[in-house]
Amino acid sequence: MRRFSVLVVLLLAGACGPTPADKGAVQAPGREAAAPVERTRPEELGLLEDPDRDEWQQPERVMDALNIADGARVADIGAGGGWFTIRLARRVGPNGRVYAEDIQPEMLASIDKRVALEGLKNVKPVLGTAIDSHLEPGLQAVLLVDIYPQLTHPVELLRNAAAALAPNGRIGIVEFKKDGAGGPGPALETRLDPNVIIDHASKAGLKLLKHETFLKYQYLLVFGK
Repeated sequence: MRRFSVLVVLLLAGACGPTPADKGAVQAPGREAAAPVERTRPEELGLLEDPDRDEWQQPERVMDALNIADGARVADIGAGGGWFTIRLARRVGPNGRVYAEDIQPEMLASIDKRVALEGLKNVKPVLGTAIDSHLEPGLQAVLLVDIYPQLTHPVELLRNAAAALAPNGRIGIVEFKKDGAGGPGPALETRLDPNVIIDHASKAGLKLLKHETFLKYQYLLVFGK
């Protein structure tokens, strides 16, 4: 099995790691919360650059499902090294804006270098926290890719993300399927049933618009206000 390190997002603003007893920590119904997934360190960013990722991640179809168009204002929560950020930036074009959020300043520094090399002028790095990504209001789309098991306060985070949406804005959450043995992705025991995320989103005031299954190893949940 190829190893694919999950993207980084929103564990804690401080240096101390969270405990399973943290308010809002993800847990499956009827089970004790598992230890949070270890976040990716900046020196491990190369692990996120699977040469086949464009093929199985299908970023263009993911962005289509979120109605991301030229000139849109969007956010990439848990942007890590910026793999999805640069694809979002190309999609929205020079008249759009991408807010690349992460809680590790080192990741944001890496994104700064990457967008400079790509010649992109429409990306703004944003330092967030476990509860609030500090997003600008009026966003057409917010994307969270392969980071949900790392969230310590998912309901609060989603509620704040929803507050930043434009009236018809969408939140897209991409996660690895629990039956995806044999492909890329984290250990099966760290993966989440989509119903866990749907329940959190409902508590955050969001409604499920679509549950897409076109990805080979992942699912895409699309929410609106």
